[in-house]
Amino acid sequence: MLPQLLVVLATACVSSAHFILHWPPTAGFDDDLEGDSPCGSAAVIVNSSSPRIQVDRFAIMIQNTHPQGEWMFRATTDTQEPYNWTDITSVVNTTGIGDFCLDSVHAPSDFAGKAGVIQVVDKSVDGLLYQCAPVNFITGSNSTLGGACTNATGFDAVWTSLQDFNGTTDSSTSSATTADSSTMSMVSSAAFGSATGASATSSAAAAMVTGLSSFVGGLGLLAAGLAL
Repeated sequence: MLPQLLVVLATACVSSAHFILHWPPTAGFDDDLEGDSPCGSAAVIVNSSSPRIQVDRFAIMIQNTHPQGEWMFRATTDTQEPYNWTDITSVVNTTGIGDFCLDSVHAPSDFAGKAGVIQVVDKSVDGLLYQCAPVNFITGSNSTLGGACTNATGFDAVWTSLQDFNGTTDSSTSSATTADSSTMSMVSSAAFGSATGASATSSAAAAMVTGLSSFVGGLGLLAAGLAL
């Protein structure tokens, strides 16, 4: 009975949200306006307090509420619209709901020392959804992600050779996706690695309920694990 109840509660929470960009922290989240390009109608303000992102390696963490999705990750050093976006990964196809984390994303080296914006686009059953994060790009590589960068139980992601949703392919992106999967890895949580059946279902549902209700408070913990 408890697993079924948790699934119902999780579904109720899921129905009221699309996705939330946890790290870098979103510039703003309005579920009703998340379909507005380029940043879900959020005002993106970049200043000295925006998180510092090391161009050679950084994490992107998302709470996903759609069972399936296609994702684009882009960045720019423009701090005002119109933004000139640069693709920083190939398109990622996902199955499952809950938190997922890309632990080894990188930006162009010449972004270092500049303010900028990271954009996440989800192509889902609800159409294209957008969120953005203001950041300050710096040199270096963040190799201290720790346990903050984890995936929900049962979450699966596949790296494609697509550069965008229009079907554009990039040979360099395709090679990196297939031959260098360790560079763009999806980190699984060891704590949930052995969960199966009803136990896994209830854990995932409980995680979703907890996660959606503690979004703001959780950002501080994420920052501690995912920042410098």
